[in-house]
Amino acid sequence: MRQIALGLLAGAVFGAGLAVSGMADPQRVRAFLDLFGAWDPTLAFVMAGAILPMAIAWRIQSRMDSPLAAASFKLPPGRDLDPRLLGGAALFGIGWGIAGLCPGPAIANLAIAPASAAIFVAAMLVGMILHKLLPAAPASQPFKETGNV
Repeated sequence: MRQIALGLLAGAVFGAGLAVSGMADPQRVRAFLDLFGAWDPTLAFVMAGAILPMAIAWRIQSRMDSPLAAASFKLPPGRDLDPRLLGGAALFGIGWGIAGLCPGPAIANLAIAPASAAIFVAAMLVGMILHKLLPAAPASQPFKETGNV
């Protein structure tokens, strides 16, 4: 129950942050990506403002034996760049540029502007299903579980 409550709280704070910062507004995102047109630098300040809280969170996490709502941390292994990672990053960037949305804001927009967000979320779900159907890369490893990082 604690894990569900913390997940709901984290999701609500994340969604509110997306809405307040403007990152859930596809027009603002597209304006941020339009470097040679009517560029809007607002989101650069939002992203830069996330660096300090995240740095503090990583410092706190490194001193914890276990997370607040799980038995151990599940962190991705360090990996070198590979074609699957580069291809996924390119697809993510193309989708972000075309739609002005990425997964978090798209889910938040299901409540704000469901008609336009539903198309993106449907395409995202198809991509997730295709990813599950594709064979795993040979060097791919699942998340490692650690007591402390």
